[in-house]
Amino acid sequence: MTMGKITFYEDKNFQGRSYECMSDCSDMTSNLSRCQSCRVESGCFMVYDRPNYMGNQYFMKRGEYSDHMSMMGMRDCIKSCRMIPMHRGQFRMKIYERENFGGQMNELMDDCDNIQDRYRMSDCQSCNVMDGHWLMYEQPQFRGKQMYMRPGEYRNFRDMGMSGQRFMSMKRITDM
Repeated sequence: MTMGKITFYEDKNFQGRSYECMSDCSDMTSNLSRCQSCRVESGCFMVYDRPNYMGNQYFMKRGEYSDHMSMMGMRDCIKSCRMIPMHRGQFRMKIYERENFGGQMNELMDDCDNIQDRYRMSDCQSCNVMDGHWLMYEQPQFRGKQMYMRPGEYRNFRDMGMSGQRFMSMKRITDM
């Protein structure tokens, strides 16, 4: 398993106190009072604007984010982060039009930039991730709010703090 490393800084441009993280952190507020910039040295991470991996989510790959607050349109600080393990092998996910695996179902094994165009599906409200790690986006062409999906069953997205959320495109998380 590839290890990841991300360093968070209190101020923009990598200034102020810092906190280094190499795994999941459900509540960063005990380590930093705020987070205005970060540097991903290796791996990929999801960062969240609420503790316990809740709220708005943002995907971060290797790179420097000197002012991620304005770059990503975050209104609030990063409060938790999750390391995404790199997956080797096939990717498989079933998406469903309705909650609780209802309505039309389609199986994905690669990226889908628009479920409406590809599958004539108006919405995706539940899914079952069998293999790999995925990013789901609220708009076609991998735009808008994101949600990280690891292997498991997701009967509805409200339980994940995404009420009223629609997902229109999906992308596999690969070595980027």
